[in-house]
Amino acid sequence: MLIDSGVAVLLSIIATRAVLDPPGPAFTGPVWLAWVAGAAVALPLAVRRRWPLPIFGFLVAATAVATFLGAVGIGALWVTYAATALALYTVAAEGRRVVVTGLALVGGLAVPARTIPWIYHRFQVTPVTAPTSELPLWWPIELGMVGAELIIAWAVGRLVRWRRTLLAEFARRLARDAVAEERLRIARELHDIVGHSMGLIAVKATVANHIAEERPTETRAALRTIEHTSRSALAEIRRLLGVLRADDDPLGDLAPAPGTSDLPSLATRLRSAGLAVNLTLGEVDALPEALDLTVYRIVQESVTNVLKHANAERCWVSVQTADELVRVTIADNGRGRRISDPAAGGHGIIGMRERVTMYGGTFRAGPRPEGGFQVIADLPYVPQEDGMRR
Repeated sequence: MLIDSGVAVLLSIIATRAVLDPPGPAFTGPVWLAWVAGAAVALPLAVRRRWPLPIFGFLVAATAVATFLGAVGIGALWVTYAATALALYTVAAEGRRVVVTGLALVGGLAVPARTIPWIYHRFQVTPVTAPTSELPLWWPIELGMVGAELIIAWAVGRLVRWRRTLLAEFARRLARDAVAEERLRIARELHDIVGHSMGLIAVKATVANHIAEERPTETRAALRTIEHTSRSALAEIRRLLGVLRADDDPLGDLAPAPGTSDLPSLATRLRSAGLAVNLTLGEVDALPEALDLTVYRIVQESVTNVLKHANAERCWVSVQTADELVRVTIADNGRGRRISDPAAGGHGIIGMRERVTMYGGTFRAGPRPEGGFQVIADLPYVPQEDGMRR
């Protein structure tokens, strides 16, 4: 707005000066008319961005009226039509409908087509070296220059409008992609949380149903496992929902995301479900927080699949780090299902592979030669500095 106001005042002063001291015949009208004309053909540019089309229409009309009143002569032509071209550029850049901006261009061209020949014939102005008989040769050149100026201004405005539209569409696509990625992340988290917990609850509930009358002590143990697992799942779901609300309540008390430090408690829950788990953890303290969560989710999904589908008695879990690479290995002694088997984990295998791919790692899952099934994930990382971990 400040720049527009400065340009408008400058053009108004130049236009008035060109009227009062023209290169051709002197202006014979009152001085106030020159100032009014100079103001009318330029000052409205100060608000051209707020009302593009009305301001353009006003400038075109003001130019025509001032010209026929004799307040705009040869010397002020370039100033008045420079202001008109600037207003036309704004119409083209801000207007959404091509038809409207096209009609504005036609209207803008119609005025100089009528006024420029009239000015030249009225004042009989030609270059100093040209005789009056060559007058008809000069106003078409002037008209062509003004017309080219208006057409270029309109074309540049439409180009700017097209570029803004492309950038806006690109921004919308980025926003949609971000929303889709966030939904996928939430779906993965919910799949890992609910899938593991419900699988464990289903196993223990089945056991409790079969031994309820004969072995009440074991039944109570199974029910305690169900209670603990369900509470843990609810806590993780609340944590996930808390993260989603973090933007509204950045100071909210959010529970930390699970990580490799929670693997021993995960193994304990699996042992209570009847699966013998051998857990081996290397030096995992330097893992970045996001990668730490990814390792936990890979182990959680893998052992859940073992519990639900492998019919295994034992499971080996290993998380080792070496040379800025963390290797996660989960193996069992179950029935060694094929990777194409729907019971092999369904979307769980796909989700684990996607998690590993995000870090540029490698993922392998399939039957073991000695029997059973194994998952191996190698994830590169940059060690986290001390004090940067949660």
